[in-house]
Amino acid sequence: MRKKDLLAIFISFVLLCLLVLITPLEKTLGMNTRLVLFHGALVWVAITLFMLAGLAGFYGLIVRRRNIHLWSCALGHTALLLWLIFLLMSLVVMQVNWNGLFFAEPRFRIPFNFAVVGLLLQIGLLFLPALWTSLTNLLFAAALAVSLSQAQSVLHPVSPIYNSNTLGIPICFSGIFLLLLIIGVQLTHLWHDWLKKSFVKRFTSN
Repeated sequence: MRKKDLLAIFISFVLLCLLVLITPLEKTLGMNTRLVLFHGALVWVAITLFMLAGLAGFYGLIVRRRNIHLWSCALGHTALLLWLIFLLMSLVVMQVNWNGLFFAEPRFRIPFNFAVVGLLLQIGLLFLPALWTSLTNLLFAAALAVSLSQAQSVLHPVSPIYNSNTLGIPICFSGIFLLLLIIGVQLTHLWHDWLKKSFVKRFTSN
């Protein structure tokens, strides 16, 4: 792990914190606005990385290249990490905005189920040939996309960010998403390098 990589992540994190702090507040949410925006951007970054892991897996299955399998694995692991953080934040967001935890909410229940399945799969894939990583990430991304597209809402508002009357909120949300995505890519790069050094034998064969 190189110092310049850690420095780049630190700079991105500082910029992210500054952007969150200057984000304007929404009348109804008040001080919880920034927490909700961060939480929303985080889940979309995790979804994006899951989809990229699936696309890398699809490409890896076609070209049968070791390094592509490795990138699919690294993207999947980073996405899962951010997904788990998002779920923990969901508990806080529900508590502060709904004055309680509502586990039956589909937009929490479905992500929770995929988190459990994803965690078990990623642990198991560490002991299987790399080809299975690409195939699993492709199927996982497809299943996640279908499930989320069909998810209903009970208490969770639909598209609350871009329906806001305050222009600064969607602008800051987009910036938070971008910075979180940059951090996700940076973490994926570090994870890729670590896997390449630690699991060379595993990723030598397809």
